[in-house]
Amino acid sequence: MEITTLMMIAAGLATSYWIAHCYRRPSLKKSVIKTLSVVLLLAAAALGHGPVLLIVALALCALGDYLLSRAGDGAFMAGVGAFAAGHLAYIALFLTTPGADLGRIPAAWPILAGLAVLGIVMAVLLWPRTGALRGPVMAYIPIILGMGVSAQALPLAVQDARLAAFLFIASDLILALEMFVLREGPAKRLAPFAIWPLYWLAQALFTLAFIG
Repeated sequence: MEITTLMMIAAGLATSYWIAHCYRRPSLKKSVIKTLSVVLLLAAAALGHGPVLLIVALALCALGDYLLSRAGDGAFMAGVGAFAAGHLAYIALFLTTPGADLGRIPAAWPILAGLAVLGIVMAVLLWPRTGALRGPVMAYIPIILGMGVSAQALPLAVQDARLAAFLFIASDLILALEMFVLREGPAKRLAPFAIWPLYWLAQALFTLAFIG
């Protein structure tokens, strides 16, 4: 199967999930559609001879998707762990990509300052609201922001991956607000419709950036 076909099927599944499933309660059908939409990106990356770290990151995120789509705190914590590992794989990918330059990171100081402020605000918001999940949630914040920082080292040839990193951060930010901060109401009900396209588009852009 060609890469373009895999990407199109993945996009179709992602769209189906966004329209009909992202807001629903956990179910096996929901989990399968959500997970497959990223597994197919992984298949495209493998078929396109993408970097091993890209394939590892996508695999860990697909596992995280499945776990976060299931019910219960245990599945949630396991999902957070899978995504944290996926972010670390992306960080390693960014820093080892040919042409990556750590010297570009300090030069992006306005972005670094913005990420630092975002991290502090999220920690202040989430600390009193996460209860038994406080440890994993607090540990996750610097990891996801670290992905945004490391993306600044990437060469222009994979600049789309920088945008993808910020889309990923935005999706995680809205997810955290939905789960722990927002009260029942329109904003909480609409949050899944923002989280999913930001997240899946980030994964698709990562895939295309490193196999293009």
